Amino acid sequence: MKENIVLLDGGMGQELRKRSQRPVTPLWSAQVMLDEPDLVVAAHRDYIAAGARVIKLNNYSATPQRLARDGDPAMFETLHTAALKAAHQARDESGQKEVRIAGCLPPLVASYHPDSVPDEATCQRDYRRLVEQQAAGVDVFLCETMSLAREALAATQAAVERRFPVWVAFSVDDGDGTRLRSGEPLAAAAKAVVAAGAETVLVNCSVPEAVTAAMGELSGLGVPFGGYANGFTSVAPLQPGAPWTS
Repeated sequence: MKENIVLLDGGMGQELRKRSQRPVTPLWSAQVMLDEPDLVVAAHRDYIAAGARVIKLNNYSATPQRLARDGDPAMFETLHTAALKAAHQARDESGQKEVRIAGCLPPLVASYHPDSVPDEATCQRDYRRLVEQQAAGVDVFLCETMSLAREALAATQAAVERRFPVWVAFSVDDGDGTRLRSGEPLAAAAKAVVAAGAETVLVNCSVPEAVTAAMGELSGLGVPFGGYANGFTSVAPLQPGAPWTS
């Protein structure tokens, strides 16, 4: 039986750090959308050339909370418009029209810190805002690096409300791939988002060994599953607002 394998693109923030000569800022990947959008287009295009059939918008750090903390909230629409433009330009230039563009619904405040997740009402409001800002230009939504079940569920519901295909990627404990970084069981969180309408469940931004362990928790869900690991060995030094967290 031929397996149906879909390749996603790779990390954008770290790739842009390699390509840019500018100093890193807390808004890093979003700041590049303003200063060097050509680098983003080139990275998208190179991932497509390498075989990616899904590319994610470069808007990971452009959430209302992060812009309020690290930048200018008034840049919200500008940054998302630029991210959409870059992804579409890359797909057009690649000639690979079958490539899907994924809207990105990231952690609102910080990666790897479930204790930083806002209350439920705020999550629902701001994930809906992110969905509305991206909806006109994406094919699927990816709820990415979810470290708390409640956070993942709010992001999933926001995209499902607009009748988009939704993929959810959880970040798991690096020492125990069966649990989220919050300590919650991965299997239970995955079942909850599938029940809410997610059609694919993934594990991301965790060490390779944890991603491998997580696959056993996802294989019985009855939906496509997969993973993409971190390229570094520890997230312990990464704090909200630090220049290297985007």
